Amino acid sequence: MEININCDLGESSKLHSTENDRLLLEIVNSANIACGYHAGDKSTMSKTIEISKKNNVSIGAHPSFNDPENFGRKRLNLPPNEIEKLVINQINILSGIADSKGVKITHVKPHGALNNMACEDFDLAKIISEAIIKVDKELIFLVPTGSQMEKAGKKLGMKIATEIFADRNYEDDGNLVSRSKNNAMITDPKIAELHIVKMVKNQALNCYSGKQIPCEIDSVCVHGDGQTAVKTAKQIKEGLINSGVTLKTLDNMKKFI
Repeated sequence: MEININCDLGESSKLHSTENDRLLLEIVNSANIACGYHAGDKSTMSKTIEISKKNNVSIGAHPSFNDPENFGRKRLNLPPNEIEKLVINQINILSGIADSKGVKITHVKPHGALNNMACEDFDLAKIISEAIIKVDKELIFLVPTGSQMEKAGKKLGMKIATEIFADRNYEDDGNLVSRSKNNAMITDPKIAELHIVKMVKNQALNCYSGKQIPCEIDSVCVHGDGQTAVKTAKQIKEGLINSGVTLKTLDNMKKFI
């Protein structure tokens, strides 16, 4: 079985540190790089791309609402043309920097509130999908498994990679437990490893209640913030390898070749 490990990186801002980025880029297979709208800047993008290239990590755009004050986590209701424009602009910003480094972006993964809203809203998911296609129909769309983005992307014939989250618990409806709840996060690296290996092996979500929801899993997202981020990423990588999984960059997975 092939699995990808991805991480949101290059998110320099007053709300987020990039101090773990260099170490995480020695562990993960694919990097989702902030494009300046919720975090990051051209200098950070450039540095993150360079380190990714050195570690054979594939890179993707991590577009967000243009809302750095809230780190892209505030829900905004924008017209379709504005959504399309912000997605296209951010992909092109990162792609331009990557091209100058001799690197091509391979995927797109929405960030924060934009991601959460599109998980629930097929019409919004379709707008984002169509925007990506307008830039490059070969880009892989990295989305939460079972989401409306998965449905919209598949309907439009996109390359879809479905992800699960290493450090988050799930509700019985398949959605992530809200960060406002005490049981939202998994902070123990060993528990995160067991959580992920079980989901990948069973191709099913582990809900906090114990319920299992069958799903497709191509990628595991590890978050780069928090004191245990690097240790958790290492533990998960070791656990997956020990379980017989082959780790690949998204663009090198058999389903996309």
